[in-house]
Amino acid sequence: MTKKILVLPGDGIGVEIVAEAEKVLGALVNDFGLDAEIEHGLIGGAGYDAEGTPLPAKTLEQGRNADAILLGAVGGPKYDTLDRALRPEKGLLGIRAGLELFANLRPAILYPQLASASSLKPEIVAGLDIMIVRELTGGLYFGEPRGVETLPSGERRGYNSMVYTESEIERIGRVAFDIAMKRNKQVCSVEKANVLEVSGLWREVMLDVAKDYPEVELTHMYVDNAAMQLAKWPKQFDVIVTENMFGDILSDLASMLTGSIGMLPSASLDKHGKGMYEPIHGSAPDIAGLGLANPLATILSVSMMLRYSLERADLADVVEAAVGKVLDQGIRTADIWSEGMTRVGTAEMGDAVVAAMK
Repeated sequence: MTKKILVLPGDGIGVEIVAEAEKVLGALVNDFGLDAEIEHGLIGGAGYDAEGTPLPAKTLEQGRNADAILLGAVGGPKYDTLDRALRPEKGLLGIRAGLELFANLRPAILYPQLASASSLKPEIVAGLDIMIVRELTGGLYFGEPRGVETLPSGERRGYNSMVYTESEIERIGRVAFDIAMKRNKQVCSVEKANVLEVSGLWREVMLDVAKDYPEVELTHMYVDNAAMQLAKWPKQFDVIVTENMFGDILSDLASMLTGSIGMLPSASLDKHGKGMYEPIHGSAPDIAGLGLANPLATILSVSMMLRYSLERADLADVVEAAVGKVLDQGIRTADIWSEGMTRVGTAEMGDAVVAAMK
């Protein structure tokens, strides 16, 4: 049966990197038997420019009808003066909530060819393979009440609420434990239970979930210590499960262990395995349109799409092997380039991956 893929280039470098991922999808359809059709939609600043909203109703409907979604990036300085409800990031939060994409999978894998590009010593990061499982539709980013109010004194006060129900914590916990069962059977739950009541509940629920997975070792770590340990001894981690904001921060930190944020894909899944796939980096407006962006995170997001939503793990292996071949050839975009390597632009990197696939 033909799979429907919705492509949302978004803003900034999103347009450029998605174009390279579409080259890979085209090769998979034409040369490897992938039965899929692609349609395009608007989100973020592109949605606002065309429709006056960062998440047009048509885009959300397209997302509901698709089997998987490929997203580039959203945001840019031209939108910073808009009302908060109209900013590009609201489109991203809105589609995650509207499609109930609650489980964000962010792998931090160091390709051996890029060990020297990591910000840490090669002996500390060599062989790194972490899966960060981030809860994506709760916590501070969605909690109510929220806002900015003026006190009787005339001073303004801003407030947000970190809110989680037991069921929200349990479902993300089960995702993490299920993934751990397919890996090294270790889960580290990251929270701040020493000062936050919501984190205390988080820990209690994780302990309850763990009872159904006796083969998995569950450990707990405060988020500040987790950040330190990721920089000190990252290979101690296998699967990290954490709430929305902590996961946002820790996964960006982990990206630098791998050499570049431009190398890391992500998946955001609903309870049925339908997902939205995107690089974890932003729209990088400072280099948009210059052909400098690294498209590998977006191409590897296609690989995750094949593995988790399209049930074509065989083709995911093809894409990942091609990326490895390109790195073996010494082909690098600026963010991962070093002396002696061949420096290329965005389109050239996409072409190189397609060539390696064939």
